[in-house]
Amino acid sequence: MLLFDDSKKLEKAFGEEAAATLVHVFEKLDADNKRELATKADLENGLQSVKSELRAEIAAVRSEIKDVENRLTLRLGTMMAASIAIVAALVKLL
Repeated sequence: MLLFDDSKKLEKAFGEEAAATLVHVFEKLDADNKRELATKADLENGLQSVKSELRAEIAAVRSEIKDVENRLTLRLGTMMAASIAIVAALVKLL
């Protein structure tokens, strides 16, 4: 953003028409730069978004771990039952 004094200096150096064009260009550049800047609210929204994505991912991983845990428990139970049946059959034979 150009100050009044700055635009007057440009008018003296380049003339009124050229100074007006330069002021317009500088103001446009300033507006473009401001649009590209991240505000505190932008950063906070991004942080909240990342946090919610991470929470969802953690919940999915916990669910997968629970599924694997249940399958292992079922396998171990089946193996234990088979082992007991084999031992019982061997005891009966002896």
